[in-house]
Amino acid sequence: MTQSTSDPTQAYSLALDVVIGCWIVFVATWLLAALSTKRTLYRESRAQRLRYWVLLVVAYLLLMHGRQLPYPLNGRISPHAAAMAWAGAVLCVAGLAFALWARVTLGRNWSGVVTLKEGHELVERGPYRFVRHPIYTGILTMFFATAFVFGHVAGFAGVLLMFISFWVKIGREEKLMLQQFPGRYAAYRRRVKRIIPFVL
Repeated sequence: MTQSTSDPTQAYSLALDVVIGCWIVFVATWLLAALSTKRTLYRESRAQRLRYWVLLVVAYLLLMHGRQLPYPLNGRISPHAAAMAWAGAVLCVAGLAFALWARVTLGRNWSGVVTLKEGHELVERGPYRFVRHPIYTGILTMFFATAFVFGHVAGFAGVLLMFISFWVKIGREEKLMLQQFPGRYAAYRRRVKRIIPFVL
């Protein structure tokens, strides 16, 4: 058979292109949306940002360079197969869609670092009904899907580091939200999970 759909290598490559395309859409959307946000009233310090940014950078390096790293980091967990790659691609698309839904819902309240915006709102609609931090849920899903497609131990270690990084950042964000919306945010926290719907 010479058709592209029957070539496992080509099918895997196409699935990988979908994953890469998801990240391109994500980065482009975030850069454009960052141009229209509310004025910042409070921003965390560089030292505070460094605590989670270092973990993010290491997570990215582990994901992208897993196969060049020494054993066991370059060992494979998920097989190099077209069906597995397409499962990861579908998961990556789902993560992207969830993150974009959350970003649109959050609107001009968004920031890439822990901030308090002028006229800051407590958003509880859309994906915020299911988790308190759906953008992180979407990004983690995309990151996990990418690690799944690549298949190396290093990528999955990167997923864990990214989760820890977001957990540290979430702690800072929630402290600020509790100060700004003490009663409402406390009730929201009791009702909705942090990052994994109905679980965590």
